[in-house]
Amino acid sequence: MTVDRSFVAQNRTERVRLETLVTRLDDAGLARSMPEGWTIAAVLAHVAFWDQRLLVLLEHGERTASAALPETIREADVDWINDAAKPLMLALPPRAAARLAARLKFSGSLAARPAPPGW
Repeated sequence: MTVDRSFVAQNRTERVRLETLVTRLDDAGLARSMPEGWTIAAVLAHVAFWDQRLLVLLEHGERTASAALPETIREADVDWINDAAKPLMLALPPRAAARLAARLKFSGSLAARPAPPGW
């Protein structure tokens, strides 16, 4: 069975777009307000949080050699998790939030990792 990995090229394109944005914006730009009380930097931290969650799940699958998919997050939980994390993300210095998102996205660690067997 052939696995469709076309997402890798698309992820690479999106990483370049994100890198361009992070490089172009100064701290004031990263601190710019967005809807619902977010800032650009906090949104980048938000993306980093969910990427880190996936990375931890993949590492757990590798360590345990588990073929079982981890329990997925319930849709009803997403909003309260985001609401709980939002003050922490807003408290990060804008450049630190951008670096965090960049480190996770630009490392390619998510795109390059094979999923554990059975995922």
